[in-house]
Amino acid sequence: MQAIVSVRNLSKTYASGFRALNNINLDIRQGEIFALLGPNGAGKTTLIGTICGIVNPSAGSIRVDGHDIVTDFRAARSIIGLVPQELTTDAFESVWATVCFSRGLFGRRADPVHIERVLRDLSLWDKKDNRIMTLSGGMKRRLLIAKALSHEPRVLFLDEPSAGVDVELRRDMWDLVRSLRDTGVTIILTTHYIDEAEQMADRIGVISKGEIILVEDKAELMRKLGRKQLTLQLQEALEFVPPRLGGYALELSGNGHELIYTYDASDKRDDRTGITSLLRDLGEAGVRFKDLHTTQSSLEDIFVTLVKDRR
Repeated sequence: MQAIVSVRNLSKTYASGFRALNNINLDIRQGEIFALLGPNGAGKTTLIGTICGIVNPSAGSIRVDGHDIVTDFRAARSIIGLVPQELTTDAFESVWATVCFSRGLFGRRADPVHIERVLRDLSLWDKKDNRIMTLSGGMKRRLLIAKALSHEPRVLFLDEPSAGVDVELRRDMWDLVRSLRDTGVTIILTTHYIDEAEQMADRIGVISKGEIILVEDKAELMRKLGRKQLTLQLQEALEFVPPRLGGYALELSGNGHELIYTYDASDKRDDRTGITSLLRDLGEAGVRFKDLHTTQSSLEDIFVTLVKDRR
């Protein structure tokens, strides 16, 4: 799939000497939802700010739909919509006026029909004449999205868009994101709600200490790095794991009433996970079970492991 955002050898070092980004290479595909994950201070906001032309890079290049963000700033920036973490607008302005103004900043002709559609999609239409200062926190978050969508961008950056908003607004926001993706808009989001990334994203990128440490299709990432656990509910409690089962690294739990087997879902052995041989050896060891169930690592588990390994 064609890349609409291409980042090459991007670095950012501030005057203090702090290196926020270190040789970033990243392609974001047209029409995908790309989730950028990383701990606080990892460089997520700096990377977004640099791609959007807000932060000047120290080295490297960024192209948005073929336009260089430095040498062809106006063309590149006109393609991008940005929803920042904080609201920075005139508190005394009306919702309608500030969204229309945002569209005009990008040289787009007035289009009341489009602005109305955006406000209705974000449940802001009945607030169109309200001053921004009178809006609730959730409504202000919706307003940020409306401003970012005012000039009909093809690439939309969402920097922690659902931080501090209620569950209903988060659900509405993600419904809107999906509908935008369906129309061909590329979505790049950062979030601390890893369950959202797991639910929404087509691909996942992980950044740590200013470096991209992984970019992977979500499904493939879960397949390669996700681990599964098989929990066996035993008929009789065990005081210890029988020695003949030592090769499986089994863990006793539940006061000896459970055996837990952790395995790699992508294991390439003949029986793939070793479960077949485990069940056979359990029988031969005289261990009987009455029930079993499996669980799989979440994206959050994988993320924590990746970041911990980089420390």
